[in-house]
Amino acid sequence: MTVSKTKYADVYKDDKGHFFYQIFLGRDAKGKKHFKKGRKDELKHYFTSARAAHIEAQRVKQIYLNVNLGDMTYASFIKEKFLPKYKADVEGSTYETHSKMFLHAVDFLGNVTLKKLTVEECERYRTWLLTEAKYSQSYASVVYTAFRQSLDYAVEINLIPANPSLKTKSVPKGNATAKYWTKEEFEKVLSSVSVSSFYERLIYVTFLFFYRMGCRVSEAGALRWSDVDLNNGKVRFINNLHYKNKMEYELVPYLKNDSSRRTLTLDDELVRVLEDWKKEQLKYSVHDFVLSYDNCPLNKSTLSKWLKRYSKIAGVPRVDGRGLRHSNASYLIAELGADVLTVSHRLGHKTPMTTLKYYAHMFSNNDIELASKMEGSMDISPAEKSKVTFNGNQHLDGNKIDGLPNVCQKKKKAS
Repeated sequence: MTVSKTKYADVYKDDKGHFFYQIFLGRDAKGKKHFKKGRKDELKHYFTSARAAHIEAQRVKQIYLNVNLGDMTYASFIKEKFLPKYKADVEGSTYETHSKMFLHAVDFLGNVTLKKLTVEECERYRTWLLTEAKYSQSYASVVYTAFRQSLDYAVEINLIPANPSLKTKSVPKGNATAKYWTKEEFEKVLSSVSVSSFYERLIYVTFLFFYRMGCRVSEAGALRWSDVDLNNGKVRFINNLHYKNKMEYELVPYLKNDSSRRTLTLDDELVRVLEDWKKEQLKYSVHDFVLSYDNCPLNKSTLSKWLKRYSKIAGVPRVDGRGLRHSNASYLIAELGADVLTVSHRLGHKTPMTTLKYYAHMFSNNDIELASKMEGSMDISPAEKSKVTFNGNQHLDGNKIDGLPNVCQKKKKAS
């Protein structure tokens, strides 16, 4: 094949009149030269001119400008590049729980270098997550999404030109539904909790507060009496709890999203329970945190132990802290008939679309109630006499409309 140069550096034309570029990327640690050749632009269209090939060549050069042509492994990238950046971007508690997800790929891929991380390798990792790893499909989905996220960053800082995992299918989250307590099940749980002791009374108040308010565990843990206005029946969720142990925790003034910072109305029944609980706490010199027996915030693991114990005693499905939040959503929608905007506000969702994403199936009962309310809600009596003069094909003659019978007969014969 005969190749001729064009007036643009690195751009050539073959004997068939097709344009292409060939650019020098650099040398690796062994001194070997690396080139990249292309005949199509970013949109996969063939070049129609030398200038078009030149523009694409310049774009590709920028992508490869800081590409590591050496042998950086995926493991080194995660530990030296990605995790430090991720730690700076998210809350401490999020980093503690989510950073482990990125390490699954490190364990699986071993010393595979970034430049040799192919679509096939990504597909092999995806298959492992769904089979041999024995993870639930929902967890496998989250882990593979985290893997993709890490490679997106490798592209962003020009360590690789493209994310190979994007050419594989994502892992579906599956149809797993979160467990929650119905009103009847929650009543069984409450009736299993005695309030004769200070400690168990806290359990009773905690369960009731979560079920009525639907707050996140970290929001409830950070709740102080200064955030509660019992006189006006209001509670403010303005802090988040980062908890390590009783001696090491932090209240931070930022929540999951802007809508999470919210003020909600307490029902009168819950206000009375909280008033009595506050008085009881003062007897034991507890005056700061609402859900506390020792003036320290409630540990998430303690809540989990309580839920496990009383689920078993009451003979109802076991739920976790998130399950209590789902239980509140079910209570608001299925029992109280709350609208989506109200539910979204009380749960602190970013938008009502988030609420519908997780709870749309719960609103189905509202359709039945709505239909029953329609009956008798308006006067649907028709007029006794027509107030319109019809003519032509609209003229009524008994039960016939002029011109209609012949048309119908013709259609019948045709069929």
